[in-house]
Amino acid sequence: MARFDASGMTIAELREFASFAPGEQRYIRRSLDIALGRGDAVARWGRDEPEIAAIIAQTNAYRDLVMLRAMLPQVDGLETLEPFMGSLMRLAAFDLAQDRLGGFSAFRFLYERLLGAEARPWLPSAFCGAAALPVIRPDRRRHLLQSISEAAATAHGWSTRAPLFYPEFVEAEAA
Repeated sequence: MARFDASGMTIAELREFASFAPGEQRYIRRSLDIALGRGDAVARWGRDEPEIAAIIAQTNAYRDLVMLRAMLPQVDGLETLEPFMGSLMRLAAFDLAQDRLGGFSAFRFLYERLLGAEARPWLPSAFCGAAALPVIRPDRRRHLLQSISEAAATAHGWSTRAPLFYPEFVEAEAA
């Protein structure tokens, strides 16, 4: 039974990923390659100079992930909230400012994999805070903030189940 549940959850995660726009899928795979150290992200994803510069900037920004993962279990009150939430919002603002994630669903999908299931309760706040920052264009701010459902923003509890599906780059075979 547990095997069926895991495979069913993997299929649900695959379907969710497939529902994202191609550009979102590409950004999520690239982000996971950078965060998880899967190969040479510049060689794999860099199509031109601006994109190479963006990958290098993302690599630098993602250095905070190690610190965020370490801080996450200790965030339990207002005293420990600021260093964690400030860093998480800064990282979320970086990703949202790239204009590659269209809304909360893609953001949540990515960040569950970047930080783990324990981060789920913090993701709506980080997303809303980052999306409302003036570094995000006003029309984009509106779109991003409207993309989070009331249920996601006001959830009473979150699953602690770790993500199972981590999308990867798939090399196209030559015919």
